[in-house]
Amino acid sequence: MFEYFPGNYVWNLSVVATLNSGGLIDEVDRACRPLRELAAQGSDVGTRELMAAWAAVADQLEGQAADAEKAGHRRTAGQKYLRAANYLSQAERMQSAKGHDRAAVYQRCMDLLTRGIELVDPATTRVEVPFEDSSLPAYFTSAATPSSPRPPVVVMWNGLDSTKEHMYAAGFAVELAARGVSTLMVDCPGSGEALRLHGLTARVTTEDWAAACVDYLETRDDIRADRIGLVGWSLGGYYAPRAAAFEKRLALCVAWGANHNWGAVQKRRLEREGENPVPHYWGHVLWVWGETDLDTFITKAEAVHLDGIVEHITVPFLIAHGENDRQIPVAYAHRSYEQAVNSPKRELRIFTPEEGATEHIGLDHLPHVGTFIADWIEETFTELDGNSR
Repeated sequence: MFEYFPGNYVWNLSVVATLNSGGLIDEVDRACRPLRELAAQGSDVGTRELMAAWAAVADQLEGQAADAEKAGHRRTAGQKYLRAANYLSQAERMQSAKGHDRAAVYQRCMDLLTRGIELVDPATTRVEVPFEDSSLPAYFTSAATPSSPRPPVVVMWNGLDSTKEHMYAAGFAVELAARGVSTLMVDCPGSGEALRLHGLTARVTTEDWAAACVDYLETRDDIRADRIGLVGWSLGGYYAPRAAAFEKRLALCVAWGANHNWGAVQKRRLEREGENPVPHYWGHVLWVWGETDLDTFITKAEAVHLDGIVEHITVPFLIAHGENDRQIPVAYAHRSYEQAVNSPKRELRIFTPEEGATEHIGLDHLPHVGTFIADWIEETFTELDGNSR
């Protein structure tokens, strides 16, 4: 992995996530260069300074975008708004859950992204998925065309600390649209806007919000309701397989990072084994899961596993995992594959250091793993229609 901050895994992961999601190296360097000494002090120290440095670059981009928009240069303006949102998204997720201005920063990130989408991406709209007495905010990217007015669709879920804004910036929906597949990028309970502004926290029974997503998609007349796939990255590598095991209206499932036993990973992290995904880690997970003390959370997390679950997956199932994932052991990818005995098409793809995409969810080479998954989804939907090439 490209290590801008030698020895600081958490900050480096954020840098490569930004660069592999549309960030430009000059802008990333201007944000990061003043932070090198702070980064040497550990992942938790200096996160507010990190936020300020990234926000300064976003401020500059927003000003440039506004000038371009006034001059009638819509594409230039839209691109700058989207990059500013990308930078804020990555810096915001690094903050303490108790940061007093975190909700405001996140709202600004959404506003910038919305303006960028309005200027350059007419295929994408913001939508709300009804869920219990609230809703799950999402972005929907349509692949519908006059010749294919009701294409297949993939629901995409994030993980412990990512957001629908990062999912959008990663460009996966663009790749799927180019292959004739629409995408619904959803902030699940415990993530993004669902957590920050709606107060929805994570739960073990992810089939609950899978059902909500399918119910919503079935109301649309621009997708095929019998061709709804589900992709989950990072902790979504638990969320998605769990949902596919019990929500039988789904047509395929992808674990973008195998999170077969996330509860066991938490116990290892208590012993300082493996890497954390974000600074202020335990405060973050308590926020995500709606708990106030660590002992209660660890007890709850014991149920966050897929043993006895993936056997119930009866649709095509892809597990994509990095050989050098320092957060989630590669052995869990093999375990998910070995136990998914009732999937009619199960596939395990391990990304090696030699090719890249070998770190957590392939953040070190995100487009490589993203296009592999997009190709698999396209081929699998085609096979389901009996038109295998």
